[in-house]
Amino acid sequence: MEEELKKKLFRDETTGWENLSEEESNKLNEVSDSYMEFLNKAKTEREFIKYAKELADENGYRDIMTFETLKPGDKVYFINRKKSMYLAIIGENSIESGLHIIGSHVDSPRLDLKPNPLCEEGGLAYFKTHYYGGIKKYQWTTIPLSMIGVIVKTNGEVIDINIGEDEKDPIFTITDLLPHLAQEQMEKKLKNGIDGENLSLLIGSIPFKKGDKKVPEGVKLNILKILNEKYGITEEDLTSAEIELVPAFKARTLGLDSSMVAAYGQDDKVCAYTSLHAMMELGEVKNTAICILSDKEEIGSMGNTGMESHMFDFFISEILNKLGVNKPNLLDKVFCFSKMLSSDVDAGFDPLYASVSDKTNAGFIGKGISLNKYTGSRGKSGASDANAEYVAWVRNVLEKHNIRYQVAELGKVDIGGGGTIAYIIANKGADVIDCGVPVLSMHAPYEVTSKFDIYSAYKTYKAFWEE
Repeated sequence: MEEELKKKLFRDETTGWENLSEEESNKLNEVSDSYMEFLNKAKTEREFIKYAKELADENGYRDIMTFETLKPGDKVYFINRKKSMYLAIIGENSIESGLHIIGSHVDSPRLDLKPNPLCEEGGLAYFKTHYYGGIKKYQWTTIPLSMIGVIVKTNGEVIDINIGEDEKDPIFTITDLLPHLAQEQMEKKLKNGIDGENLSLLIGSIPFKKGDKKVPEGVKLNILKILNEKYGITEEDLTSAEIELVPAFKARTLGLDSSMVAAYGQDDKVCAYTSLHAMMELGEVKNTAICILSDKEEIGSMGNTGMESHMFDFFISEILNKLGVNKPNLLDKVFCFSKMLSSDVDAGFDPLYASVSDKTNAGFIGKGISLNKYTGSRGKSGASDANAEYVAWVRNVLEKHNIRYQVAELGKVDIGGGGTIAYIIANKGADVIDCGVPVLSMHAPYEVTSKFDIYSAYKTYKAFWEE
């Protein structure tokens, strides 16, 4: 009697692995394998958007600017400066009934080259960097790093840079003190153990030779000679470059049971990838389905490729224009009747650091998609707090499709804090809830997720759009 009552009334605390069918297990591994393959090809936002465009083109999507009119069933996209992208399938229902939006971001914490990066010190050449997003600086020393991005010359020529990802490429690293000489360093607080200005990338040590004569800044000159011979650039061209330093690690299966994925950039590519692929499998939809792949979330969503810009509004306005229905204030009305999943990751409960979490309100890896009713910090500052009615609506969708989920918040009240793009769309009037994959070691060079949760995310996003 007691056990039956508990089963009826208590939350289900089992993991998703415990009742997984063979068919579901095979599909789960298929999704996870393709996800890891993707992660090894798209570590930066530019690489992700290039991949997304290729995938969309293969699946019948076209640039919205090539359409004069739109009708239900049309599949369109708009690419914003090669770093963010919006996709849509026009629904059968009037667009005035609102959109079904899933929004994730494709940027991840990293190191960027400074505008004038190249210097020589003590016979070694370095690229100076400026870290991007919230990182623990000490985690970025003594690991292999790749250099990925673009250099744009004044004549408009764009040079793609990708060094370190191929096994035959050289890699780069940031050095650290040996323990024997680090007594003062190890007395510092963890956050100050490595200064931001010391995150300089070691890139060379051979000086330029001119007979027997020593050349001042010879190592720097030799590096510039190599870059000029390979890419046709000068030092000045580095000022109009966007080059990111990312871990050279490959995505790998983790654990003796092969239950997890270890990789760089899973925040938030795990949600962006699963939502993008779920959209590619959609047929006709009732409400117009929107997939957002945004940039700059890790630094506040500012700038013209971030969600704070008007570029997303422009995309929706173009849909209204080409449907032939636009009129004053319709854009506002559409947003006010829309529903959104802000598909960003959640902090997974880590037993090694249990003191920072409220265990009864934490997201656990392996227990399915994680819903965060609100984020913010302390007294919900800066949060988008989902209404109870909308939480219930989302729960109904998940339960109807037999999708495992958990409802969590980001750490203890006075400790936790964070934000996503949820508030930006909520401020336009839409119902929004954060809905993503729990992650261990979030923002580290190597993050951990559960294959079950990855698969749950894919199922969740597909079910949401099909509702």
